Parts: sequence; structure tokens; C-alpha cells
Amino acid sequence: MTGTGQGKRVGVVGAGTMGSGIAQVFAAANYRVDLVDIDDERIDDAIGRIRASLRKLASRGVIDPAQVDPVLDRIEAVEDCRNIRPATLVIEAAPEISNVKQEIFRRLDEAMPPETILATNTSSISITDIAAATDRPDRVIGMHFMNPVPAMRLVELIRGAATSDGTYRFAEAMVGELGKTAVEVQDYPGFVANRILMPMINEAICALVEGVASAEDIDRVMTLGMNHPMGPLALADFIGLDICLAILEVLYESYSDPKYRPCALLRKMVDAGYLGRKSGKGFFNYES
Repeated sequence: MTGTGQGKRVGVVGAGTMGSGIAQVFAAANYRVDLVDIDDERIDDAIGRIRASLRKLASRGVIDPAQVDPVLDRIEAVEDCRNIRPATLVIEAAPEISNVKQEIFRRLDEAMPPETILATNTSSISITDIAAATDRPDRVIGMHFMNPVPAMRLVELIRGAATSDGTYRFAEAMVGELGKTAVEVQDYPGFVANRILMPMINEAICALVEGVASAEDIDRVMTLGMNHPMGPLALADFIGLDICLAILEVLYESYSDPKYRPCALLRKMVDAGYLGRKSGKGFFNYES
């Protein structure tokens, strides 16, 4: 079921930061990619991000500059997930909202051939719940890529209650074709990465509220003292504060544990539209 080649096709539903990154790595691995989004402007932005990312990789000598255009040519915009051409794999990378994801999976289940594997890039929502929206729960799996997708090597592979061994092996092989490393994770809210990462980010925000240190110094403690490549507040800005809030809300609701309760400042900033890098302002200012 695996193997590269011009005849291989995948679908990616959602042209945001994660969807565009996933589309890029598959196209770079010689797959034809149908990139789906109902918003034409978002598709245009995604293609622009992919082009900029490929050019940056070429400028650094990571890829041959002659590869940029062929990779872009393998990505085609599609307006509706029901118009994806028959694919070996379709990955959903929509916002972290359970009912939105379930509706996408219902449509994909109706539209795609029965042998197609359906994957979700969710970072916290139950794979079992998402798979229940389909008539193929054995062929549904979580493939949680890290951001930025082209640079980060890890992919969490999450089994739902019904995910078959064959589906898991297929997804694991696909991850290997992309030059990334798969880690098997069971279907618990937040999986591994965000169950550990988000409480750290949340606690950094609480420390800021309490005046323990400035945003700059909180991040400096973690980069210089703990050897993290990026401080937790800068990382939250990079991820998107709205996404951090959504993940923490899933964790808090799922575990009913106060250690996952989102800090009030995080909620306030999201309400104000201060979402981090993508809005130009978060814990740090990016407008310049």
C-alpha cells in the first residue's frame, strides 16, 4: 500500500499552518496532493507559505532549487473534500473543534473509496470519537505532526479503539517515507506531546500573571536554564494562543483536573484577538 511515485495521491483537508506544512512534505516526497479548503484566500496563503518555505530550504542548501517548482506543481487546490480524487490517504487538519472534525470525516467517509485511510492531525481530540462518525473506524488513525511540519521529525501515531494493525503499519510506513519518526501513542486526551507541553505553557502564563518575572525573563530561564530551544511564551505565540486555549479546554474537560484549567490571561488574550505571531501580537510583539 505504500511507496512513492507520481501516481500516488493524498488529500489534505485544511489549508492552515499545519495543513500547508503537511501538503508540503507529501509533495516533496513525490506525492500528488489535493489541498482542500472552502476559503480561496486561505488556499492562496497556503501556497505562498509553501513556496516561501521551499525557497528558504533551497537557500540553505537543504534541497535543490530546481525542486521548488516541481513540488508546488504536485499540489492542487480543491474546494470541497468530496472532490478529492481517489487517494491512499486523506489527512484532516481543520481547527481543533470536535464537531467540525466529525462532520469532515462523515463527508470523507461518503466520498472516498472504502480502502482509503482517513487520518486526523488533531492534537488533543479523541480519535475514537472522530472515527465514530465513519463506517470505517478500523481505517481511521491519528497522525499528529509537529509544527513547523517540514522541520520537525516527530509524528505521534494515535490508535483509536478500532484502529487496525494494518492501518497503523500503513501510517507508520508513510511517516517513514516522509523522513520522519513515528511514535505510537494511545488514545488519551492530549496524547503525549500536548499533555506535557500545554500545562508547562499554562504555568508560564500563570507565573507572568503573578509577576514572578517578565515574559522575556520567564522564557530566558527556560532557554538558558533548561536548554529549551524556545521559551514557553514565545512557543505559545508560535503555536497560536487560540490553539493553546482550545487544547487546554479539551484537557480540562476530559480529565476534570484543575492542573489543566486555562489561565484567565490566556482566555482574555484570545478574546482580545491577541493570538501570537499570526495576529502580530501575543506575549511578544511581531507587528514590526
